[in-house]
Parts: sequence; C-alpha cells; structure tokens
Amino acid sequence: MKQINNAWWFVFDKDRLLLEKQNGTLVLPQGESAPIAPPQGTTIHEIATMENLPCKAFSIDHEIAETDMYVALGLRMAYDNLSDPQYQLAGKAFEILHWDHNSRFCSVCGAMMQQREAVMKKCPVCNTEMYPNISTAIIVLVRKDDAALMVRALNFRGTHYGLVAGFLETGETLEECVHREVKEETGLDIKNVTYFGNQPWPYPSGLMVGFVADYDGGEIKIQKEELSTAAFFTRDNLPELPRKLSLARRLIDWWLENPQER
Repeated sequence: MKQINNAWWFVFDKDRLLLEKQNGTLVLPQGESAPIAPPQGTTIHEIATMENLPCKAFSIDHEIAETDMYVALGLRMAYDNLSDPQYQLAGKAFEILHWDHNSRFCSVCGAMMQQREAVMKKCPVCNTEMYPNISTAIIVLVRKDDAALMVRALNFRGTHYGLVAGFLETGETLEECVHREVKEETGLDIKNVTYFGNQPWPYPSGLMVGFVADYDGGEIKIQKEELSTAAFFTRDNLPELPRKLSLARRLIDWWLENPQER
C-alpha cells in the first residue's frame, strides 16, 4: 500500500526527465524522498496531485548520469514511458521549472523576486507580480479534395512531415493567425477555418491550438526561412507522420479516420 507521505518526483536536468528502471521498464520515480539529492538551496515545487499523492519537481544544473537504477530521457522521448496524466504533469513541471529559472529578477527594477504562491512571484521593492508566460501557437490541417497539406519545417528533427503552425501575434485573433501563417509559409489561401482542439506544448512553455481549414486558391510557394518543402498528400501516399504525442498527429489521424468530412 502506498504511504501517505510518498510523492511522485519530476527531476530534470535541462529538458531531460529522470526515470527509474523497474522490471525492464522505465517509470516515474515515487517515494518519500527525492530519487537523487537536490542541490543545496534548490526550490522543490509542488505542482499538483496525482492518485492522491503530491507531485514534486526540481531541476539540477548538471547532467544526470545513467546508473543501474535511473536514466534521464528528453521530455519528448519520455512520452513512450509515461501515462497520459503523468506526461501532462511532466510537461507542467518542466514549464514551472523553466519559469522559475527565468524569473529570478524583477523585469521592472531588477530586484530579486520572491516566490509567494505556487505560480506567482512578487518583487519586494516595486511589488511587480510575475506569473508563468504561455506562448500561444496555432496549427492547422488544410484539406484540398482528398488530400491534406503537410510540411517539413527547417527545425524538424528526423524525416517526418507536420502541419503549418506558428505563433499568435499581438492584436491578432486565432483565426487571423491561421490565415496569415498558411499564407506566409505556403502562399495558399484558405477558407472554412474551424476549431479542432488544443494541447499544452511544454517546449518550453506553449499552448498549441488546432484548426481544420479548406484550400481556397493559390500555388504552393514555401517560405524558405521556415520550410524545406510542402505538398498535398492523399491517404494512400503519406509521408512519415509526426509522433502520437503531438496535436499535429491528432489532426492527421482525425482526417485519416473521417474521409467523409468536408
């Protein structure tokens, strides 16, 4: 039986999450104390509860070496070893640690910030409050007859294709952002922009908002500063697809499973 004073531990070095080796699998560490000792002066954040146990997070400033008991994996790679709730909390932990590291000083007067609540710091000099910043981005699946627009961004790792995506700009609606990003990156016009869903995207602190749209004219002319290629693909001629963890893959899977949708 789990002890009431146990906790789940989210320990990071940079973007790598510590996992415990257990019976040939990798699992999230759980215990009364941290799996590795936090450096002196480290803030241990309580980020949530899961299965009636607190979730605690901290980061270290050196690389975690693999041992017989533990190994550290990049947050994206850790997806394959965690349940959906665990992965979502791992992302939240990483975002809070990223915010903590980047909000040490007041952006107004430069004084050292003081943590007052789980996700709030306050300047003791000018009383400026700081909360985690979330960067909003859109991602869109564009349909043309029985094909979908897929792209390869220059910053993609591997050989997979994804969907047009980009960050929301100041003073812009989400739908306006969808139209602008598609036009800027591919030269195409679209119509019938409809909301699909959203997803926290902790790389390092984003919210991805998904849409579906229809082609409305133009020829593909890629933005070479952003993309290496773009094309419409039919269901029987698909490129390598993004991993299951992404909203891009959810959009593509929905399109593949719903050929009747127009």
